[in-house]
Amino acid sequence: MINYDQDFYGWTQEQAALLKAGRLTDLDITNLIEEVETMGRSEKRALESRLTVLLVHLLKWKYQPNRRGRSWLLTIEGQRIKLDSILKDNPGLKPQLSDLLSNAYRLAKVNASKETGLDREAFESDCPWTFEQIMDDGFIPE
Repeated sequence: MINYDQDFYGWTQEQAALLKAGRLTDLDITNLIEEVETMGRSEKRALESRLTVLLVHLLKWKYQPNRRGRSWLLTIEGQRIKLDSILKDNPGLKPQLSDLLSNAYRLAKVNASKETGLDREAFESDCPWTFEQIMDDGFIPE
């Protein structure tokens, strides 16, 4: 058996071959469980990261009207597309959207403060938009 810690790629290929062959008793169950859990967490982190970037740009759009430009609009559009794709591939994340939005907004305020020079307190304490608004292609805050 290939050692998980010494050759991760080789280990993944070996585990896949064992699964395909139906040799379930030969699987490295402990490490397989860890990897499956890690994959789920990474999808959740990707969703939260994309949501944070989108929120930062929506905040910048709202609070810096004199700096609005095509680049920000394209970033907003791109993040919406990527978020939609993540959710289509991972519908199990939908029940967690409220918590993810809350966490992403907290970080977005910090990042927007850094990028705009505005105090964090200048932004609403809670996200002023629903997830549906944020994902709506026609929505841009005024």
